[in-house]
Amino acid sequence: MRIEEHPVLTFKRYKKIVFYFEGSPVEAFEGETIAAALIAGGTATFRVTDKHQRPRGLFCSVGKCASCLMVVDGKPNVMTCVTPVREGMRVEKQKGKGDLT
Repeated sequence: MRIEEHPVLTFKRYKKIVFYFEGSPVEAFEGETIAAALIAGGTATFRVTDKHQRPRGLFCSVGKCASCLMVVDGKPNVMTCVTPVREGMRVEKQKGKGDLT
């Protein structure tokens, strides 16, 4: 699901790395965002809302909404659409507002 070709943009693919989503390894490229790597791997739901348990995923892609918030290396409310992926990082779906304790 990665964009390989585009009529206007070019994409540089840097070194492949591995991070973990819900405990499972996911391949990504250095320099891409967590959200881009998850979407490319087929994951569309990043969190569920607190009140109605509605799924949320990538929406604005510029860090202005709260749809892509996830728990990254134990820290809740990380905007994955603007956070670069790192080798070995641990990413988990977030439930509601996240555990702030």
